[in-house]
Amino acid sequence: MTGWREKLRQVVADLERERDELKLKLHLAKADGRDEWARLDGKLAELRLRADAAGTEAREAMDDVGDAARKLADEIREGFKRVRKTL
Repeated sequence: MTGWREKLRQVVADLERERDELKLKLHLAKADGRDEWARLDGKLAELRLRADAAGTEAREAMDDVGDAARKLADEIREGFKRVRKTL
């Protein structure tokens, strides 16, 4: 059961690293890029909270939590791609 939790935490760490890299370039971005950035940063915070809370959830709910976390991570990745295109 620890394997999926570690994978989820690694996804969060990878996304946070990408966020930090993009943040360095963001000050030159257009206003719409900044709006997208703010939305994605909030979603990443939500994903981090879900990852941290995952260890306390009941085993039956783990699949639902994992699916929701994967969807949220995919949405954040796609948003980062959109922000990257504005840079």
